[in-house]
Amino acid sequence: MDDSSAPLESPASSPPIPVKRREVFGWCCFDFANSAFTTIVITVVGLPYFKVVVAEGNPAAEGWWGTMLALSQVGVLLLAPLIGVVADVHASKKRYLAISALICSVATVLLFGVGAGQVWLMLGLVLVANFAFSTSENICSAFLPKISTPANAGRISGYGWSFGYLGGLLSLVIALVIISSGDGRAHWSFAATGLFFFLASLPTLLLLKERATPRPLAPGQRYLRVAWQQFADMKRELPQHRMLVLFFVAMTFYLAGLMAVVGFAAGYATEVLAMEQEQIIGLFAVLQIAGVAGAFGFGFLQDRTGPKLPLAAALVIWIVACLWASRCETVREFYLIGVLAGIGMGSLQSASRAVVSTLTPAGRSGEFFGYWGFFAKLAAVIGTFVFGNLVSLTDYRIAIAANTGFFVIGLLILLPLKLRSSVKDT
Repeated sequence: MDDSSAPLESPASSPPIPVKRREVFGWCCFDFANSAFTTIVITVVGLPYFKVVVAEGNPAAEGWWGTMLALSQVGVLLLAPLIGVVADVHASKKRYLAISALICSVATVLLFGVGAGQVWLMLGLVLVANFAFSTSENICSAFLPKISTPANAGRISGYGWSFGYLGGLLSLVIALVIISSGDGRAHWSFAATGLFFFLASLPTLLLLKERATPRPLAPGQRYLRVAWQQFADMKRELPQHRMLVLFFVAMTFYLAGLMAVVGFAAGYATEVLAMEQEQIIGLFAVLQIAGVAGAFGFGFLQDRTGPKLPLAAALVIWIVACLWASRCETVREFYLIGVLAGIGMGSLQSASRAVVSTLTPAGRSGEFFGYWGFFAKLAAVIGTFVFGNLVSLTDYRIAIAANTGFFVIGLLILLPLKLRSSVKDT
């Protein structure tokens, strides 16, 4: 990691605060922490446990799961820009990060007590946990412009996603040990995941600095009014942010496809290929390792070539992976698809975050990463709702083949864009 970084925002009377390696490490630790939640609760254990144990095999379970994930993201979609503005004005990103991480951890631990027939209790807890997780993800990402420059944002974002996949891998090992220790112990993995998230996020809360300075409100002003004023300002500024707006549109499409796969891959493995829980965990362990390689390698590539090449390559990988999965017949094939998906997932998410970082104006990282969160969660709403209901109405193979369209549309919008890649472009 680089100790050096460009001067960061600070009051005119104060010198810039240098970025040290331990602070970048602390920032990366949050990706390490929160990946346990998405890996175990949303992707690997959550849906199979919900369908088999809690919903007792009800064929509508996938539709309920997809709708619940979509609803949780609707909440983030509506509140993320407002939270971002409040965090900027009040210089309170770190406080919101701690609160949202704690809520996600507690709700995840409470899933331990959910048993057969308690459908709405599990859906409600996962809704709260996923809302808090997504909010914390947005807030943590808003620190990226403060600890990086356009020249190294891809690399530092790649460090974070690489740490994230290592965290996901460790959480899978813990879950495998728990599930293999005896029958009916999958719910213990939820308690372990909530505790993992909380403990692993502590380095972030201890090492990451709140570099913004408060901007006091005028008498009679309210945060909601300030937020709406900044939205109005953003609307007037749209012509000068045209490239970022178009990128957000492309990102919405391809992340819809990605979020659908994240939410339903374990269900596909169970229903189509009859994979056991241990095999599914092994599959996602392979995916996590491939994700480390994708995020780390493509992060360096982005800093050398700009973001378009790694993004386009990742989208092509995802198109191939989805089409192959729709025709997959064996567990071995699915493992190979998992390697492709992991490489594509790591590079796609890392590069997307870095693009937003390089296009964010000084002093407005919370606001602009609120917009990033808005479009990312809109994508999750669309992807999980469409995929879940397609599975309920047709089957997994048709749903995953149709899911390819999200990546194709995203690629077609991305290709004409001229994305800024280095300090010389700023």
